[in-house]
Amino acid sequence: MKYLTATLLLFLCNFTFAQATFKVDNFSKDYYGKIFIADTSEVFSKGWIAIYDTKSQKQIIKVAAEELALSLYNGKALANIKQLPYGEQSLIMYEDYNFDGIKDFAIEDGQNSCYHGPSFRIYLASKTGFKFSPDFTALAQEYCGMFQVDYKQKKISVMTKDGCCWHQFSEFIVENNKPKVIKIVEDDQTGFPYNNYSEQNWDGKKMVTISKRMITLDEEGVKTIFSFKVDKNQKQVVLFNNNDRTLNYVLIDKNDEVEFSFPINIAYQNPDFNFDRKNNTITFQNKNVIYTIYDNNNSIGITIVTGGKTYNWIGNNTTKKGKLTDITTTPLDNVVVN
Repeated sequence: MKYLTATLLLFLCNFTFAQATFKVDNFSKDYYGKIFIADTSEVFSKGWIAIYDTKSQKQIIKVAAEELALSLYNGKALANIKQLPYGEQSLIMYEDYNFDGIKDFAIEDGQNSCYHGPSFRIYLASKTGFKFSPDFTALAQEYCGMFQVDYKQKKISVMTKDGCCWHQFSEFIVENNKPKVIKIVEDDQTGFPYNNYSEQNWDGKKMVTISKRMITLDEEGVKTIFSFKVDKNQKQVVLFNNNDRTLNYVLIDKNDEVEFSFPINIAYQNPDFNFDRKNNTITFQNKNVIYTIYDNNNSIGITIVTGGKTYNWIGNNTTKKGKLTDITTTPLDNVVVN
């Protein structure tokens, strides 16, 4: 019995030791906070965060969370540390979010933002106290961590991502005490080596979208085999080798945007291209259109056969880089050599 009692006392002591409540008082003379961590031995622990009125000692906000991650500075918890988007973010933020000149609260409620990042509930200051705002809270839940506030331009910005190669950046203004999106930028590089960029902007009535597709020919794994420019339309014809596996064709316009590329899909079909050694041409077909690139003596260019008509785009020899025969230097999966 004595052994059981001693064991229970030891367990209770350890359990009590693992719990801790930290006072946070570095952000306001009018308010202070308390952070309760259920298990300080864990990186993420259950707990709660509460805000108190300094004068009345009354609790005015309390948020419970399944996962809180608390950093201490000389044993103290601090508010208003905000290293965006992936750095440390305090569990309590005290800033003006709706640009009315009065500071509001952002209270962490767990790790619900992108990639298990910190998420927050937003409470806006009002004449009758701090009111929960679902609209502002969405900005601190659906993106990556807490949002950024630009007081000079009175804008809020957020970002989110999916893997290494897709990012989205958005900007908001505040209208009628709610955030309103005015700009969304998406940068999509999932279709390597192509980059799809789109931008939506509020023109006062609606969101207007502009988009473009580009390619960086000096990316690792991309080797230009043959290229030239066409004087009549200022377009650039490029054949490039992708990771020493496949041949690709891309037509780049005068604004450096991709007008057309082939194969259409990243997954190749054999054969996508046919190389004719005798005539030094390479041919491919997209639907009912046949393309033939030629490199003969001092003549370079591309012929396009569509709808019973043949169009000949003559290339400028001074812009020529590489030669068609370089296609055979490295065996490529989607090229048949005749």
